[in-house]
Amino acid sequence: MLDDFNALIGPLSFLQIGLITGTLVLAGFVRGFVGFGASLIIVMVLSIALDPLAAVPIAMLSGLPAMAQLLPNAIRYSERHFVFPFSLAAFAVAPVGAIILVSLDTAIMKMAISGFVLVMVAVLYWDWRPAKAPGLFVFLIAGAISGFLQGAAAVGGPPAVAVALSRPGAPQQQRANVIGAVTALSLCSLLPVWWYGLFTREVVFISIAVMPFYAGATWVGGKYFAHQGHGHFRNAALAALTVTGVVTFGLAVQDHLAK
Repeated sequence: MLDDFNALIGPLSFLQIGLITGTLVLAGFVRGFVGFGASLIIVMVLSIALDPLAAVPIAMLSGLPAMAQLLPNAIRYSERHFVFPFSLAAFAVAPVGAIILVSLDTAIMKMAISGFVLVMVAVLYWDWRPAKAPGLFVFLIAGAISGFLQGAAAVGGPPAVAVALSRPGAPQQQRANVIGAVTALSLCSLLPVWWYGLFTREVVFISIAVMPFYAGATWVGGKYFAHQGHGHFRNAALAALTVTGVVTFGLAVQDHLAK
């Protein structure tokens, strides 16, 4: 087993291993702390530490335990006339995003991911929502946009959350709509990414290895800070995401110019 372990992480330096683990811990803490931002952090930092073709599938796989934990709530309380069309559109368009992921030059993809994240942070900062309760057409468009972003960079969550929360209803139902939309995004890109061979042994091993750190950090963040996450600490979290996005974008530009 030790030989397998060394074979899998041999190409990684101790600095990279520490950065990967620290990133997943930070991402998990932020998820529990303010309720969003985990995938944004993972894909930004790991795209620089590793490669977008590894960072995106790691972000997808590492969040699966949380998805499974929350899924029963979505099935029970979500609005099916919202979740079904959103999911259908996301599943239909996610393969297009995956094509972009595997087709672009890695340096360009790093810049694109950082750019995606900065746009998503702006959406979250301005708390954008449709002016009135959206209908089927908006659900389909939102699902298509989110599916594309998820397939290309695993950052499809913010527009999905914005539309899901625009639905009228009790908080429990709105939360279930969010969970349903994010669950669809967690699943829609798995098959295309697998099809292109991105779930390598190394990616799967790293994802499984960091899951306990991610889950533990999420528990810590939720235990102590979740009730304040969307209030007093929300702007601080968005500022941290913005700084991370700007730094990773700058590093990606530098990498591109160095070629």
